[in-house]
Amino acid sequence: MSKTISINAGSSTLKFQLFEMPSEEVIAKGVIERIGLKDSLVDIKYGDGQRLEETIQASNHEIAINYLLDQLLKLNIISDFSEITGVGHRVVAGGEYFKDSVIIDDDVMQKIDELSDYAPLHNPANLTGIKAFKKVLPDITSVAVFDTSFHQTMPEKNYLYSLPYEWYEKYGARKYGAHGTSHRYVANRAAEMIGKPLEELKLVTLHLGAGASITAVMNGKSYDTSMGFTPLAGITMATRSGDVDASLIAWLENKLDISSEEMIDILNHKSGLIGLSGVSADMRDLEKVMNENHRAKLARDIWINRVVRYVGQYVAEMDGADAIVFTAGVGENDIEIRQAIADGLSFFGVKIDPEKNNIRGVERDLTADGSTTKALLIPTDEELMIARDVERLS
Repeated sequence: MSKTISINAGSSTLKFQLFEMPSEEVIAKGVIERIGLKDSLVDIKYGDGQRLEETIQASNHEIAINYLLDQLLKLNIISDFSEITGVGHRVVAGGEYFKDSVIIDDDVMQKIDELSDYAPLHNPANLTGIKAFKKVLPDITSVAVFDTSFHQTMPEKNYLYSLPYEWYEKYGARKYGAHGTSHRYVANRAAEMIGKPLEELKLVTLHLGAGASITAVMNGKSYDTSMGFTPLAGITMATRSGDVDASLIAWLENKLDISSEEMIDILNHKSGLIGLSGVSADMRDLEKVMNENHRAKLARDIWINRVVRYVGQYVAEMDGADAIVFTAGVGENDIEIRQAIADGLSFFGVKIDPEKNNIRGVERDLTADGSTTKALLIPTDEELMIARDVERLS
């Protein structure tokens, strides 16, 4: 038996899960939040219901990772670092370099660094995590798992923008997508639940969290996806705008007398649900006040509308769908949102059973009698997918 650790480093967070492999038993998992800010928050679950919660000072990801490795020993989760034989790192942007997960060497690290322009908040943090682990555990199998690699199967007609073609040739200006590891996990699990090979199914997977994306999965591959060159494109999100007319952006920059960098910051951090509602970026907060606050209800209605719009588009592109799959924070836990989306998709036979839908965060077939398209709730597990890729490539 060996142990594999999955590392998911966000712009200000570090999530991990430690697995016994190949049994896939979770030995420990946790998160360090607010990295780079005062008072980073630690939450580690391990053993028989044991839990460590404390506040530390982690000014960067390297400090956070070294702290995590120390705690694995101090909490007796492992007795020696030699027990860990593999580490998998989530990396957001793999560009066109990486069509699959890959064992990390110096060339891979250089390419991840080059691609930081595509994900400036994430790739540098991902690379820091890789280097920190290589320093402590230089000889173990180290694997990079890319958010974008699952979407490298999209046909040209779906990943190219209607821009001068040489911009794609010279600069890589195209759709790359994101959340690929999550979409890949729930698509495979959906096939298992349905009892058919994934290659025989047409699915629309809905990763609905603070960041949200929708993917058409056909013949076992990503056929189209809502996020674009960056994770800013697609549906309305917690703080991201989703799709906006480019001419409006240029017009507003002039009206507001702001730079393109300032506008991109607004579109990423001050738009979406928080920008529309003026209340919160959290769907739960909007639900509490939507009956008294028009903008809160409007924000939810726009969010649902954009989800339905993209799902409908992908059903048309694939000429049907066998199932839609809900996952991620909102998709797994918001009962009313799932029902509203299903109601908007009744045109192609989606019907959710209200009793089955009265659940949060538990895998379940939500399909009502008489529905011609299945509706599935599948909690995502990106860390498990990362660990499986380490096992596959070891």
